[in-house]
Amino acid sequence: MNQSPAIATPGVTSGINEVAHDFLTCLKAAPHNTDPYDHWLLQNPLPAECCDAIIDLPFPPPVGATFNGRRESNNALRIYFTPENQQKYAVCRRVVEGFTDPDTVRSIEKTTGADLTDTHLRIEYCQDTDGFWLEPHTDISVKKFTMLVYLSDDPGLTGAGTDILEGPPDFKYVGSAPYGKNKGVIFIPGKNTWHGVGHNPVKGVRRSIIINYVTSDWGDTWELA
Repeated sequence: MNQSPAIATPGVTSGINEVAHDFLTCLKAAPHNTDPYDHWLLQNPLPAECCDAIIDLPFPPPVGATFNGRRESNNALRIYFTPENQQKYAVCRRVVEGFTDPDTVRSIEKTTGADLTDTHLRIEYCQDTDGFWLEPHTDISVKKFTMLVYLSDDPGLTGAGTDILEGPPDFKYVGSAPYGKNKGVIFIPGKNTWHGVGHNPVKGVRRSIIINYVTSDWGDTWELA
């Protein structure tokens, strides 16, 4: 495997930090589901204190968001683990270091079959409020890996996980990734990886992070870690 920018990130030391350790333990135990496409359900992919620290970041939920089924409609309100935020907030730096660790990248490739050569890490912090939904979609081809980690233990959000769907024309509902603190889902974007979030009430704030490895064709480089 050739070294990629996702691995050779400046300031990342060799060896496994606690984020990498906990993720690798989780990934090894994650059940692999194949219906209707390959996906892995996650339990405790992050150290618990990282979930708490992300929630405690001084970013309020967005005000005036547009709920039309597309995240890109709110691009001006979105938050990323950029180099600037890594300098300001230790948890952002720790998570980025965990997912740029060479052992993490190699294990993702071995477990999922993803090719992360010459990719870049992108992590978004999402705080979705009542009215939020996502239309059925597949991730764009420049995303080579998608992982969602839910952060809240609010019982009002138990039905707020990502929906796993069959493709058009009916987008038949297959199941949902269970929403809960430190739970999540992985899939490798492809033409059949249809997913979304239904029109369900969001009772509280649906907090999560989205971890992607993206190719060098990613246009909005300011979003990258």
